[in-house]
Amino acid sequence: MNYLVATTKSWNIEAFSACTPDMPGTWHLITQPAQLNKALLDELKPIYIFFPHWSWRVAEDITTTYPCVCFHMTDLPFGRGGSPLQNLISQGIKQTQLTALRMSDELDAGPIYAKYPLDLSGTAQQIFERAAPLTYYLINRIVTEKLLAQPQNGDVVYFSRRLPSQSQLPSQLSSEALYDFIRMLDAETYPNAYLEYGHWRLEFSRAESTPDGTVMAKVRFTPRKGTE
Repeated sequence: MNYLVATTKSWNIEAFSACTPDMPGTWHLITQPAQLNKALLDELKPIYIFFPHWSWRVAEDITTTYPCVCFHMTDLPFGRGGSPLQNLISQGIKQTQLTALRMSDELDAGPIYAKYPLDLSGTAQQIFERAAPLTYYLINRIVTEKLLAQPQNGDVVYFSRRLPSQSQLPSQLSSEALYDFIRMLDAETYPNAYLEYGHWRLEFSRAESTPDGTVMAKVRFTPRKGTE
């Protein structure tokens, strides 16, 4: 039996190599959206297609032909929509659920296979890396236990996808909010928290918070566009 995982993030690619050898069936990995095509799927005829941290809409002819499973970092139906990690942290939420659900026409509205608790401490990068093996734990449960997806239950709360411009540090943040703002944007391919100072752009990462309310962070100075 063939199973397919589609993901572009390094932490999920590493977890694929670490976790799938111990899972039943034959596992295949694609790391580019263009690889997800009819020719490949006709050849593999996967039992499931899993999409850890996938940012592209999957064609309807694929989602209706194969069980397509995606993963969302909220306790659905709370937190449907974009930028779940940043929205959770900005609301002061410390713990969430990693939810495995079947893709549907409506974003993040499909039936749910399973959930697993996820701690939101540390940088965004650390949280994503922490979530990766948990994602494959859920995948293994779906495959081995033949879990049936159940309709979502509860009040629906929507999140809005953040824009790069929203990474600019707001003024008058508390020390805790400042720390959270920097860490929630500190991950590969994400726009770091920043300030503009003259012709410089100051980008912040590796934030640390001390008991006395001090926040320390690494700062990177780059010339602002148009001022080089």
